[in-house]
Amino acid sequence: MAATKHTLVALVADRPGVLNRMASLFRRRGFNIESIAVGHSELPHLSRMTLVVDGTTTMVEQVRKQLDRIIDVVKVSDITGPDVIGRELALIKVKATWASRSEIMQIVDIFRANIVDVAPDSVTVEVTGDEEKIDSLYNLLRGFGIKEMTRTGRVALTRGGSGPISVARKPSWGQARKQKAA
Repeated sequence: MAATKHTLVALVADRPGVLNRMASLFRRRGFNIESIAVGHSELPHLSRMTLVVDGTTTMVEQVRKQLDRIIDVVKVSDITGPDVIGRELALIKVKATWASRSEIMQIVDIFRANIVDVAPDSVTVEVTGDEEKIDSLYNLLRGFGIKEMTRTGRVALTRGGSGPISVARKPSWGQARKQKAA
């Protein structure tokens, strides 16, 4: 069975140490986390974590089950598949001279990206999209010289109604712990 990229989404208690416990589990299992994005969710005191990992479906499912047993984890789902909306954000600082600015602006416009800062020797580009779009823009801008770049990692949701990570009611962190312990 070939290894592929899997997108795992977890609803976790918004508490110190949760990310460390989850990352330690991946480390112990020998998995590399390709990207991780964490932020507040629609539920108070819970964060939504999106992880992209490379592995076989069987291996990723084993890790998913182990993640689900961590007390601060409310729910984990593997949402890999065609019904997923996934996006990344990247900021790319590009070397720019007066002569090259117009060409950079045309490329940025083609990718529906934005220039968010202009300095005498550079421009900073903001781009949102799938990984391929960001990689393509990056490769075109490399010819001008990249001074700095940062990427958020993938954030993802399933298409349509409520997704597999939805929680029917809004558990508090304490309720989530009690449900896990039971």
